[in-house]
Amino acid sequence: MEPVSPSAPDPATVGGAIDQATATIEALASIGEDVEDEWQYVQDLSEAWLDRLHEVAEARGAEALAQDDGSAIGLISAEAGRIADPHRAIDWLSTYPQVVLVALGERP
Repeated sequence: MEPVSPSAPDPATVGGAIDQATATIEALASIGEDVEDEWQYVQDLSEAWLDRLHEVAEARGAEALAQDDGSAIGLISAEAGRIADPHRAIDWLSTYPQVVLVALGERP
């Protein structure tokens, strides 16, 4: 999965934000899997966050997103897309979804 490009448009809906977050989480997990001792942790962590984000998408996917919230999610997604170090990717994998959920007004 490719990380979100810095030139990607900001999401306009909750569903669009979740799609962007999903792509970002999958990209981070792919990078983090290079740390062999952490492979299972990366799998479990990404699965848990993807499940949580999909719950939000099912409940609120079509809901319009405030421009500031969309911009915040777009910026953090683009920043996460710059991560190349596997250990940093794991760190971001544990925090990035929480930032997205807070920007969406959801509990992490």
